[in-house]
Amino acid sequence: MPFGRRSAWREVGLGVFVRRYRDLDLNVGLIVGDGAAMLVDTRSTHPEAAELIREVAELTDLRPSVVVNTHAHFDHCFGNAVMLPCEIWGHEACAADLRSRGEEIRESAARWLTGAAARDVATVEIVPPDHLVRDHRAIHVGGRLVELRHLGRGHTDGDLVAIVPDARVVFAGDLVEQGAPPSFGDAYPLDWPATVRLLAPFASGAVVPGHGDVVDRAFIERQAAELAAVAATARAAHEQGMPEDEAARLVRLPREEAAIAVRRAYAQLGGAI
Repeated sequence: MPFGRRSAWREVGLGVFVRRYRDLDLNVGLIVGDGAAMLVDTRSTHPEAAELIREVAELTDLRPSVVVNTHAHFDHCFGNAVMLPCEIWGHEACAADLRSRGEEIRESAARWLTGAAARDVATVEIVPPDHLVRDHRAIHVGGRLVELRHLGRGHTDGDLVAIVPDARVVFAGDLVEQGAPPSFGDAYPLDWPATVRLLAPFASGAVVPGHGDVVDRAFIERQAAELAAVAATARAAHEQGMPEDEAARLVRLPREEAAIAVRRAYAQLGGAI
């Protein structure tokens, strides 16, 4: 495995690296095999993705030939076009979201990004994954097995995790959040706890969340319990006919995120999503 200067990359398993960006506290993964490499997520814009390619070259002379998108949010997949002609793997729902809601996702991102990032996201060529996963797919990258698994709905309906068994590393995407509360904007709060519990048995070593520091199985189990508490509170409030704003005050999350979590949970309970 032709590794070079480590720079800001952190090796979390043999030949498996994570780079944590100050912007959005985002993590990108790199898996290096024999003559091939894979990226997990591609950042937010074309300039950021081009920078990522240059940063990969700090570590290895291999240009990634495979990309995995953990989900359809812009910060994880809007760099896809720069990676072509890579294979781009993602869940079926991720690809469908980018095809049907790509411009909506772009407009939402542009509303709260500032400066160059806001300008750059406006010019992104949105490229959905072209290699699709429904439940599970095993692929090989330079002789290394990487398992892609959709464990259920959670942060979105198209969350995909990448598991590198020989390095005992899991890239969890935003199913797991460290350093900030889980984000519920496109979430399925009633399903999310069970999905994270299904992830836990795969977490025998490092778990790389979509944002924040690398964690472990104990962290995952704690977060599953916290998500379960949100779901239980929302479900009980809905059964009592409690208005959403009152229910949100009972949820142990920051006020804005609690309101979003309750709104999404009530939508699930009402059959709207």
